[in-house]
Amino acid sequence: MEEVKLHGMWASPFVYRVKWGLELKGIPYEYVEEDIANKTSLLLHYNPIHKKVPVLVHGGKPVCESIIILEYIDEIWPQYPLFPVHPFDRAATRFWIKYADNKLFGSRLLFGSSSSEEEEKAKAEGLEFLRTIEEQCLGDKKFFAGEEIGALDLAFGGIAHWLPVLEQITGTKLLNADQFPRLYAWTQNFKESAVIRDNLPDAQKLAALYNALRHKQLRSAAE
Repeated sequence: MEEVKLHGMWASPFVYRVKWGLELKGIPYEYVEEDIANKTSLLLHYNPIHKKVPVLVHGGKPVCESIIILEYIDEIWPQYPLFPVHPFDRAATRFWIKYADNKLFGSRLLFGSSSSEEEEKAKAEGLEFLRTIEEQCLGDKKFFAGEEIGALDLAFGGIAHWLPVLEQITGTKLLNADQFPRLYAWTQNFKESAVIRDNLPDAQKLAALYNALRHKQLRSAAE
């Protein structure tokens, strides 16, 4: 088997998507931690366009972007398929992944807003996102694809671990078990899986990082 390396950063939910995918498939790999503030020449060589993690290097050839990497490893290693086989279901999966990337990780909740009005708008957007996922994407299933964790679960993994950290540092509760019972149950099922549970960043360390990022962003906005 050709050598597999994953270049990542410990706090990135996009990196963990790939970690989880590799672990679920049982693919041996070497993890290489990158300092995003001081990017290595190797990272810049492997991803000269975006200069970001994750980057999967398989047999010396780099593959970039978390979802592209997941699709790649699904084609190379067919055991434990992550994406649906049917073209329509695959297309729907890609749609919801794109939705997650735009609405969850592009949210103003992460870096904060300069006014209470903007904070309320961000909260409303977050609640709308969760409601849409609960009602139109998850439904009554244990996981997004049914009884087993798949690509959509990995894509929405930020809801299960990163969102609670965000709620802690902002003091804004979004994922309420009474308001979103099915989605809340999914977060518990997801994090109870051994592969997920054993591969999560430390929540306190994550909170400290995000809190620092928020303060930096708010200071810049006030200048």
